[in-house]
Amino acid sequence: MAYPNNYFNSYYQPNQYPTQIQPQQNNSLAWIQGGEASANAYPVAPGMRMWLFDRDEPIFFIKTMDNSGMPQPLRIFDYKERNNASNSVAQAQTTENTDYVSRSEFDSFKSEITQALKQRQNNNSQVKRQKEDNYGSTHTTG
Repeated sequence: MAYPNNYFNSYYQPNQYPTQIQPQQNNSLAWIQGGEASANAYPVAPGMRMWLFDRDEPIFFIKTMDNSGMPQPLRIFDYKERNNASNSVAQAQTTENTDYVSRSEFDSFKSEITQALKQRQNNNSQVKRQKEDNYGSTHTTG
């Protein structure tokens, strides 16, 4: 049975579910005075994150509210100047002390290994001579 093209209701819309909109994380910054107390008192809207920079001290805070309006723990950071030259020297000293052996330790280890190898070669040559002597004495023609 064939249906004409207008058999279906042209006004019928299938069930369309509303799309859920994810709240955007809005990042904002503000300058405050009074340190941690001022940062804790600073109002932040639900679903927001604020970067709060202290005008008097070299610190900043990150204050976050979740979507239900509950504050997350206040995160506190200190400014620290980074000096590339002193940073690389400090890193080199740290790795030198922890990752490497000293020259005297290396030389000592090297001499132990060398002695052990010489002793092993001597033992192998003695075993080889004994086998040759034993073979020669049992297989003499005469």
